[in-house]
Order: sequence, then C-alpha cells, then structure tokens
Amino acid sequence: MFRHQGNTRTFSHNKKIASLLSLVAGMVNIAGLLSVQRLTTNLTGHTTFFISKIFTLQLHESFIYFLYVVFFFLGSFVSSFLIEAISRKDQHWVFVIPTVIESIILFLIALFGEHLIPDCSDTIAFSLLFVMGLQNSLVTKISGAIVRTTHLTGIFTDLGIELSQLFFYRTKEQKDRLVPMIMLHIRIIICFLLGGVLASVLYPYLALYVLIIPATLLLLGLFYESIKLPLFIKKKNDIPE
Repeated sequence: MFRHQGNTRTFSHNKKIASLLSLVAGMVNIAGLLSVQRLTTNLTGHTTFFISKIFTLQLHESFIYFLYVVFFFLGSFVSSFLIEAISRKDQHWVFVIPTVIESIILFLIALFGEHLIPDCSDTIAFSLLFVMGLQNSLVTKISGAIVRTTHLTGIFTDLGIELSQLFFYRTKEQKDRLVPMIMLHIRIIICFLLGGVLASVLYPYLALYVLIIPATLLLLGLFYESIKLPLFIKKKNDIPE
C-alpha cells in the first residue's frame, strides 16, 4: 500500500492506506486536543484565530497560531521533498523515510510529552501539526490526490457530491466509478472516528503514551510492506519478457 505508484497502484492499495492513516490521524487529533487543547490535523481554525488575534492586537497569541500553520506547512514540504529526492534513487522504498520520521516523532511525544505540557505545551502542538502535514502530503503523493486522511472537511464535501450524483448517474460504468469512491470516503470517516474514540477511551489511562499505538501501527504497515516486497519483485521477475 506504500510502495505502489502510478499504473501499479490499485484501488485496494488506496483503501488499505486510507484505513491505516485515517485511524492514525483520528488518534493524533484527540491526543492533541486532550493534552494541549489544540486540534492538530487541520489548519482552518488556527488560521481563523491567527487573523482574529491580529485584529485584537494580541500579537504573541497571533504569532503562536501563525507557527501552527507554519509547522503543518513544513511537514508537508519536508515529506514532499524527501519523496522527490528518494524517488530518484529507489522507487520501491520512496515512502519509507517520511513514514519512519512520522513514527519516530509520535514515539518521542509519547515518551516525553508529559514533561513538556506544563511549560512547553506548544512544542507538542507544533510537533503533531508537523506530523500531520507530513502525513497529508505523503498520502496525497502516494494515492495521486485520491486519499486525504488528516481532516474530514473535504471528505464530507466529496461524499455529499458523490451521493447526490447517485440520483443522476444511471449507467453501470458510471456507478462502477462512483460507488467505490463513496465507500472509500465512508471508510476514511469511520476509521478517523474509530481512531478518535480509541484515543478518547485510552487517554485517561495512558495520557500521551496513547500515541505509541499510532506510531506502532505505522511501523507495522511498513513491516507488512517489507514482507510483501520480495514476493512482489519475484513475481515481477517471473513475468516473461
């Protein structure tokens, strides 16, 4: 689900990565909200607060909200930069390093985040926003902009459009294209909500250690890929020229 791109990528690959990363995003979003009272998977609210703080001359607060936007942007930039750089050397593992970086940051916040909350809570928010920017760019590049996993605004918009089209698209070909996309967007919403519920249930017991779960899930996803890669290469080499 991580390595396939272009013509080799199937809808099944997009479903798998959408499920995994939307579950991760849902958990990160709730962990950030419960720990430092910040949403860390999207920028709409932060941009709004940034503007409002400027007009009320609360310049320090406005700068913090500006940094929230910057760190999400930096995550997206770093992810895309690494993907482009690595793709020129090894196409098979082009998405491994961004995913490992995301997992490492989540592990570090899980292990040391509680010590940062009293005096450096914004560091946690910056880190989680960076991670979600990185993930959003990662899944956008992998899926060819078909999958988004870090926020639901666009997903609900697409789902509303697609459900309305069911009333007008009657041919089998049209429905064969439309229904899978509807099911994909429903899958993303469900997995995001499941991640949020899971983090909400576990946070009172684990606090920020709950982030160990999404960090581990990312590594398990890569491990799954590492098992399948030799089989993929062997199968490709067995195809007669």
